[in-house]
Amino acid sequence: MMRKAVAVRREEIVLAALGQIRARGIAGVRAADVARSLDVSTALIFYHFGTLETLVIEAFRQAAEKELAKLGDELARGGPADARLRAVLTLYGPAKPDSWQLWIEAGAAAMRDAALRAVLQRLDLRWRDAVVALIAEGVGAGTFRCPDPHGAAWRLTALLDGLAVQVVARQGTVTAGDCARWVEQAMAYELGY
Repeated sequence: MMRKAVAVRREEIVLAALGQIRARGIAGVRAADVARSLDVSTALIFYHFGTLETLVIEAFRQAAEKELAKLGDELARGGPADARLRAVLTLYGPAKPDSWQLWIEAGAAAMRDAALRAVLQRLDLRWRDAVVALIAEGVGAGTFRCPDPHGAAWRLTALLDGLAVQVVARQGTVTAGDCARWVEQAMAYELGY
């Protein structure tokens, strides 16, 4: 039997860990379950990642980077700041509960794990910084009237964070239409248009 390349094996392990996180939550993930899902030994998991915590962080980081790549694509499209901001806030929002489930899980686990918290904060700031930049661009173009782009960006993304918890954890209490309407109202208030 041929051994798999290290990068291939690591990617398989990360994907299996993501599957376990989605099924069991971060607190419920065990290296043995990740190994069993791949039909490999638990020792192989630890060989590649050292600790379960390191594996969980890498799994979250990779999943978040895929979402951030979509953000990068959206930002690169060009066009008016208001249209790009709407597109970014839609992408950030709870339209994809699977993505948000992972962010919510990571947020809860990060309260007790400094290494995960550092990764979570660094990745989250990339989203917020993009929103700040779009608002500032819109202010510069005269599209928005906003004396505090930083504060407005944080309030808008915090609104979406809270709505995502409602959509994911309390299924059925908030609809996609509710989210879109409330975000549009908040944008009008924050950005003065």
